Amino acid sequence: MIHLTLSNISKEYGSTTVVQDFNLEVEKGEFVSFLGPSGCGKTTTLRMVAGFEIPTTGTITMDGLDITKNAPNQRNVGMIFQAYALFPNMTVAQNIGFGLQIRRESKSVIKQRVEEMLALIRLEQHADKYPFQLSGGQQQRVALARALANQPQVLLLDEPLSALDAKIRVQLRAEIRAIQRKTGITAIFVTHDQEEALSISDRVVVMYEGKMEQVGTPFEIYNFPQTAFVANFVGTLNTAAAEVTDPSKGLISIDGIQIESAEDLKDKQNGDKVNIAIRPERFSFASDGKKANVMDCRIENITFLGSVVRIRVSIGDTKFNMDTFNNPFLELPKIGDTSQVTCSREAVLVLKN
Repeated sequence: MIHLTLSNISKEYGSTTVVQDFNLEVEKGEFVSFLGPSGCGKTTTLRMVAGFEIPTTGTITMDGLDITKNAPNQRNVGMIFQAYALFPNMTVAQNIGFGLQIRRESKSVIKQRVEEMLALIRLEQHADKYPFQLSGGQQQRVALARALANQPQVLLLDEPLSALDAKIRVQLRAEIRAIQRKTGITAIFVTHDQEEALSISDRVVVMYEGKMEQVGTPFEIYNFPQTAFVANFVGTLNTAAAEVTDPSKGLISIDGIQIESAEDLKDKQNGDKVNIAIRPERFSFASDGKKANVMDCRIENITFLGSVVRIRVSIGDTKFNMDTFNNPFLELPKIGDTSQVTCSREAVLVLKN
């Protein structure tokens, strides 16, 4: 069931276009992340959903109702900002119940709802504390509870974990996802952290320079990037210039070395220049038993990364990274050795641009 629709949305400031031709349908209960570098338009798009910005063109509908020009207090959304934005002179309980007080709910309703939210974020013992007495992670959980207390139709999160250290971020993002699933609320999460987006989202919208580059599940975004930007921004990637040698068979040449792709190359001709991408983990040494796309290589460098060992190899004049899981019995080649590597046809992606 479609809950939120953004149709042909654009936002301009003078002669500068910040968001252009943005189209998205969000289902009820779905968790969608806007992922991209700083300045790509993801927060501006979120603010248009919240009502803090009005689109230059396009419409925003919620449950079939046009809310494009509604003020923030006229659309039932909750928003969590980068800064926790808690009231320092109010206790945790008072912060959570503030929105309900503005709506003039009865004291009994406020008390019950605050107790429910405190239990949801597991901070019952901290109800009478003030924000300065809480850790950063606890403060962000209070901000989440305050946003949910009013029972919004859509929850908007603008990089809510960016001020936290790495371990707390991992823990809190899991908690946010668990709470979102428990409540069934529709959520849009803005982040520039690819790991965050991939780990908690039902779908990811990758943005660049105000445009939607690709929309898909985390699995699709990572394994089947459609553009060069998505391929390079999401995860570690090898890219290389190549030449089509037989489009009917998916054959491509890299520095005179022929490999095969499972991609449809029917719109290409012999001699066409293309860019290809291969994830480091899709390579292995040919001795591992795979026979597709066997390529001679030279070992250029070996880097120990804990659970992963990254081996840099040159295939022709092009250098590629190959990742293999570390184990105590792993036998590694030496720098300068020659060997053979292989990857499947499906691992060779032909990028659209």
